[in-house]
Amino acid sequence: MAELAWFKSSHSTNEGAACVEIAWHKSSYSGNEGTACVEVADATAAVLVRDSKDKSGPNLTFTPNEWQAFVRFAATL
Repeated sequence: MAELAWFKSSHSTNEGAACVEIAWHKSSYSGNEGTACVEVADATAAVLVRDSKDKSGPNLTFTPNEWQAFVRFAATL
């Protein structure tokens, strides 16, 4: 499994209140050359996907069932 990269929410305070962290991991299908890099974070009610080259950019959000269906479909390609 790829190493997890923890990301602290910008809504967390310095005193530790309302701390939220998400563990992102890079897709094993992403190349080492920095092209087509995708990171995924599993949360309780959602799966988040982002471009690892633009970590502050937009994220895609899927329900766990939607993500499982996507992974099953992608495995058939």
